[in-house]
Amino acid sequence: MTIYRSLFRLNCLSVLLVGFLVLLTLMSGLQVSDLFFNPFFSPNPTLALLTRTFQLLCSVPVIVCTFSYGLAKTIQLRFQENRFILFSALLTGGFLLNEIYRIHIYMVAVGIPKLGVCLLYAVVLFSYGWFFRLELQSTPYKILLAGLGLLFFAIGVDTLKLQNQILASLLEGVPKLFSEINIAFYYWYVCQCFVEKAVHKTVNSSVKI
Repeated sequence: MTIYRSLFRLNCLSVLLVGFLVLLTLMSGLQVSDLFFNPFFSPNPTLALLTRTFQLLCSVPVIVCTFSYGLAKTIQLRFQENRFILFSALLTGGFLLNEIYRIHIYMVAVGIPKLGVCLLYAVVLFSYGWFFRLELQSTPYKILLAGLGLLFFAIGVDTLKLQNQILASLLEGVPKLFSEINIAFYYWYVCQCFVEKAVHKTVNSSVKI
């Protein structure tokens, strides 16, 4: 069956990726066990609680957009109507990967200026907004703008390197958390409307036939 063939290919690809990572780890002078190093644990459950909550919220738009795109693609084949959801999944997925694996820190570590990294991300975000400006205007985009505004505010606070750690944590962490709450809600609502519209189109087409 097709599903088992796809599953077999997925597992084969995963084995190859794991093998590559093991080889890369050994070449770096590390142990294979380092790949499976347990995340930081503390007996206090509140430690990093909001940071982990933020990362969980970052996964919501990726999952919702990916599922909506896959579902819509099975019931309507016109790529023009699906590409906004597809690229939204790619954009939010990239943001999620950056938050979990701290890609921007590695980029700075290899010699790329921090300003250059920020400009790169800004160009990607601007390109997304420009190419999908019509689709965005048909949605409650002000929610997305509010979320991005809070995120930029948090990034700005981080660059200030405030001496007061409590104030710095609150001014950076709280807006960052609420930014993702708004962004996750925005994509949840947009994808819900997108799927409902796709289903209604399919139902109406079937009735006409």
